[in-house]
Amino acid sequence: MRRMIITALAAALTLVTTPSQAWAAPVLLTGEQSRYPHALRLEHGPQRGSILVVVHGDHAVNVLKAPRTGKRFKRIATFVDDASASETCCGHLYELPRQVGDMPAGTVLWAGSVGTKPETLKARIWRSDDAGQSWRFLSECARARPGGGLWEPDLSVDAYGLLHCYFSDESDGAHSQYIGRTTSKDGITWSAKEKIVAVAQSYLRPGMQQVKRLPTGEYYMMYEICAQPDQYFCEAFHRSSRDGADWGDPTNHGTRPTTKDGKYFAHTPSIVLAPNGTATGRVLLMGQMLMSANGKVDPGNGRTIFVSENGGRSGWYEMRAPVPVPQARDKVCPNYHPSGVASLDGSEFIGFASDYTANGGCHTSWATTSLPPFPG
Repeated sequence: MRRMIITALAAALTLVTTPSQAWAAPVLLTGEQSRYPHALRLEHGPQRGSILVVVHGDHAVNVLKAPRTGKRFKRIATFVDDASASETCCGHLYELPRQVGDMPAGTVLWAGSVGTKPETLKARIWRSDDAGQSWRFLSECARARPGGGLWEPDLSVDAYGLLHCYFSDESDGAHSQYIGRTTSKDGITWSAKEKIVAVAQSYLRPGMQQVKRLPTGEYYMMYEICAQPDQYFCEAFHRSSRDGADWGDPTNHGTRPTTKDGKYFAHTPSIVLAPNGTATGRVLLMGQMLMSANGKVDPGNGRTIFVSENGGRSGWYEMRAPVPVPQARDKVCPNYHPSGVASLDGSEFIGFASDYTANGGCHTSWATTSLPPFPG
């Protein structure tokens, strides 16, 4: 999925933190091979407030759960999608906010890429009706053309009640990769593919998309654009939608999230919503590598999160990441797709990130840090 490797690493790695930020040492999540964490706080049903997180081995999907305080995670389920004999990757969790087909609000879905090239890759969805304890296959929302890839499916329900499946498709002849979408009224039958972010430069590679519905009802998409020939290789971009259905001109690159001094993330952007005492809330942005305005790896690389108030509209400032990965680089382990959830009151952030072990394996750790108070 990554086509280039950025090898320059900063010699001095400083910590980025707000003056009042408390921080706890990271803890291994499972102690086993794991990568690509994705976390979710449940908002419906008797398990409301509990935290789910999935991590991937080579094939199995492991599901862990913690109470609302997030003090201890316990594995509650493991499943394997046998549509591929070799690999399952880059899966996201999603909790239905409303009824879709026969699935009530609170149904938890997992969507992931199943298979490896030269297999025909598929975006497959699994369903849990008991807050992650048990899982069964639901449907396939998209598949690649033979020989191509189809990655990182992400789910969202739009303002009209349609379930959307977003994916990064590299099997289209007109684009090296584009962000596509299918839709469904019931989670079973899916529409044809359509292009949501497909920029004019056909060699560029939009992908790693995540969609969140803000407290205002507006929808927010974060993604990367790779294969750019300059310093902004795999840089993060975002765009907004009033209804989660219309994202505007697919050829538009979007808006770059940067701090006042020009820092930005490269590779695997990931967003989390957090309350901040206002009606709009805040957006937390994580990425694999932190870059300085000059295109060099920043001293805060692997140790930094961006925060934006007013639903992501008030610029971006830095805070310390709960799980530091100071040697984060363009590989499919170190800080690849970090994730997290905010506490119910918005005062803390529980983060998840992966890193190499001494023997060359890849393990995921988690830790809690305080979130800065609302500056306004």
